[in-house]
Amino acid sequence: MLVLPAIDILDGKCVRLTKGDYNAVRQYSDSPVEVAKDFEKQGAKFLHVVDLDGAKGGSVVNQGVIMDIVEAVDIPVQVGGGIRSFKDSKGYLDAGVSRVIFGTAAISDTNLIRKLVRSFGSDCIFVSLDFRDGKLAIEGWTEDSEQSTTKVLKTLLKMGVKTVVVTDVSRDGTLSGMDLSIFKKVIKFGFNVIAAGGVSSFKDLEVLRDLEFYGAISGKAIYEGRIDLASACGSPLAKRIIPCMDIDNGRVVKGTNFKNLRDAGDAVELAKVYDQMGADELVFLDITATVEQRKTLVELVSQISKNISIPFTVGGGIRSVCDIRDLLNAGADKISLGSIAISDPKIVTEASDEFGSQCIVISLDCKRDGNSWKLFTKGGREKTDLDAVEFASLMEKVDAGELLVNSLDRDGMKNGYDLELLTKISEVVNIPVIASSGAGCREDFLKAFDGGRADGALAASLFHYGEINIRELKRYLSDQKVTIRL
Repeated sequence: MLVLPAIDILDGKCVRLTKGDYNAVRQYSDSPVEVAKDFEKQGAKFLHVVDLDGAKGGSVVNQGVIMDIVEAVDIPVQVGGGIRSFKDSKGYLDAGVSRVIFGTAAISDTNLIRKLVRSFGSDCIFVSLDFRDGKLAIEGWTEDSEQSTTKVLKTLLKMGVKTVVVTDVSRDGTLSGMDLSIFKKVIKFGFNVIAAGGVSSFKDLEVLRDLEFYGAISGKAIYEGRIDLASACGSPLAKRIIPCMDIDNGRVVKGTNFKNLRDAGDAVELAKVYDQMGADELVFLDITATVEQRKTLVELVSQISKNISIPFTVGGGIRSVCDIRDLLNAGADKISLGSIAISDPKIVTEASDEFGSQCIVISLDCKRDGNSWKLFTKGGREKTDLDAVEFASLMEKVDAGELLVNSLDRDGMKNGYDLELLTKISEVVNIPVIASSGAGCREDFLKAFDGGRADGALAASLFHYGEINIRELKRYLSDQKVTIRL
């Protein structure tokens, strides 16, 4: 994920607004050029520059300062604010700006955006969508648009726009943390999303990175030392600790080798606990939906999503792109596909094309067969002739975003993850691999990350019954030099 430090220019100076209020201005430097050069030294790979005077007035004002920035650094610069014409765009792009960003004009003049995308390509023409209290804000955040968000997003897709900068104006400059609901709504339309507004810590960046956002813009958090830019631009992805809730008849259950299920509690209440305990993500698997030939419990998904702030993956009983859309609309962030991906692999490509590969997780139920592993379907009930490692490679080729690797041999046994299986799969794919089945102690998580090369580790009963505390597990892993979000 690209981390872009923000340089907002007002009266030729580098400033930050709070909640888009031009009366709530804090100045950080007299020289935006020096700020840009310093960001480059700290390791920034891209700069986000906004002409605030231009955004408010409706025409380019600080073009001279912006051109000085472009000439002073050797990294790409994207520019927004007051750009309302083909001439403005061409002037910036001809002068070395890498991307121009349209806000108000993208909503009011669709013909212009369509022409720009045709002339310069979607990689150079971005659109800024600024939300205040759930409504689109225009004219430098001073007015609300009368158009619905859904209509605007559909129109942008038709114009060929691929990347949007989404700003939560109500949190911008507040260092209050992010409300992901706005960004999730946009990303589900299939856009590359650069998120802005409320970024307060490295944790916020990691959450966006785990959700595979295209980028994140940070201003005040960098200026005030909340985020170390060098670390944000160059640090490895944090390993993830992921509780899994297996759902049967609306209740959380857990068994051994996918059998002998016992009750583990109310799904909504348990999800809230895991959110508060510091889990990085949550997985919800309706384990009998496929074998009972019914859909996942959409209403339960909606209830859970309203009560947690961490990313939420849902699987079980999914048979179509329509089912995926329903679950994403209900609040899921990612969708786990199992049996359907085996019987109809093209659904993976179709779903990734429509919703983005970051939304599509493939659940692999694997069982050792001599020197290899075979895949099972229908909640581990039916064996196939498919080689698990080869199928994992195929899933990457058809645009899956992540793999959840379950070991049927070790499920509920608490004798450690199948490190050999994890390693074999990690060696043939470049997408994240999540270890599942077999965790019995905190050392098993460490082995999954080190020996098994997993990007995340999932567990159920250890967390459900309080055998391992998530925060204590994270502290242990951090002490062992694992990059983890505390």
